[in-house]
Amino acid sequence: MPNIVYRINTLLTIVLRRVPLGTNLGLLSLLWALLSGRLLHSRGALFPALADLGLSDAAVRRASAALTYGRFQMADLIHDWNQLVLQEGQFQTHSHEGIRPVPVDMVGFFRPKLVACPTKHYTSQAGKALPALAFGMVGATGSVGEARLCLPRLLVEADPNDKSEADHQKRTVIRAAQTLTDQEALILDAGFPLADLLSLPDTRFVVRGAKNFTARRNFLPVYPGKGRYAEYGEVVRPLARIYKGKTLPATAPDAWLEWTEGERTIQALLFEDLVLSDAKPDGPGFRCVVIVDPRYHQPLVLLTNLVVSVSAQAVRELYRDRWPVEQMPLAAKQMLGAARAFVFASDSRTRLPQLALLAGNVLSYVAATSAPVATGFWDRKCRPTCGRLRRVLSRLHFSDLALEALGEGLGSQVRKKASVTEHLRKGVQAHRRTKAVVEPLTARLAA
Repeated sequence: MPNIVYRINTLLTIVLRRVPLGTNLGLLSLLWALLSGRLLHSRGALFPALADLGLSDAAVRRASAALTYGRFQMADLIHDWNQLVLQEGQFQTHSHEGIRPVPVDMVGFFRPKLVACPTKHYTSQAGKALPALAFGMVGATGSVGEARLCLPRLLVEADPNDKSEADHQKRTVIRAAQTLTDQEALILDAGFPLADLLSLPDTRFVVRGAKNFTARRNFLPVYPGKGRYAEYGEVVRPLARIYKGKTLPATAPDAWLEWTEGERTIQALLFEDLVLSDAKPDGPGFRCVVIVDPRYHQPLVLLTNLVVSVSAQAVRELYRDRWPVEQMPLAAKQMLGAARAFVFASDSRTRLPQLALLAGNVLSYVAATSAPVATGFWDRKCRPTCGRLRRVLSRLHFSDLALEALGEGLGSQVRKKASVTEHLRKGVQAHRRTKAVVEPLTARLAA
């Protein structure tokens, strides 16, 4: 076995240290099946993926039972993974003018054939929301070597009481705001409503705005001398647009900046002291920063409640640090094959996507902290990516991994639980039901 296999196995063993005995061995096998791309080869079928790993029939059943009935919490696994990565000291958190980005995003694992799927998630390919198991992702952006990485902090499941995906989004933002420190700010995409962010007290954020975004000044205009006194501030339109055949001009910015990056000149239009378009003055205020980059056809509209002392360059860099959170579902779905899954129990169908997100993050971290592994002779300039590492792992056989790679001292932590089961029925006898003996009505009346 390559040394990188033993390194991954040691990391997984530490992450599973709080999982009960027996269940941790089943989860270890399941995580190895995910990391090596077996779920990708089996097109989402769990039993063939575990069998292809080299497990016995009994081990396959135990791994599936650990996923379905095991007593563990994903929050504990994510917390232990965070602590492990921070203790190794190779993850360097990003900071821009003293503010660390905490990206937030939503992801959906689509299950169109799942009966009574409780939630839906929008997909641009279909142009509508489809049945899916949705999760809110909260992380911290940093660098491992030359690669950017989002370290997961929270995975927020959909709640049965959520009436729509908007409720799930709002609950995710609230949970994310509770984890922030004084030096952190939420970084969000355009799908998150600005009103929900402004309603959170003492929560700093940077969110992308729509191209047709409008706001109002946080103060009343000067009284013209006649007519009714104004109740709302003047309308602010950062970008010009066409409405019903008429061109609506853009509002002049309060300030204008530009800087040079290489051969490109970046411009920033600043609009200060704004409120929502339907809000009166003295409401929760925010700023609008419009970034004009010659590489893109459309300007980038960013909304933030960061103080004026935070420059436009820092606001732009904070939003750019939101993109690594997109790597988490990319690694889990496309690289590891979790886009399809054939599990239907109430717990397993939500646990498997979360374990896939964790496994994709583990694979990305290990690839970034290890020497690059080439896919083949043609890969002359290989980079430390999770896809290359997954291809290498997919060619290995792991039938003896639990015995060879655990090492002395770890075998007592991750192993099969020696439970006495000889007195229990096995096979079909374990779940066979017998009809209840009902006494005749006449006998009961006589008694």
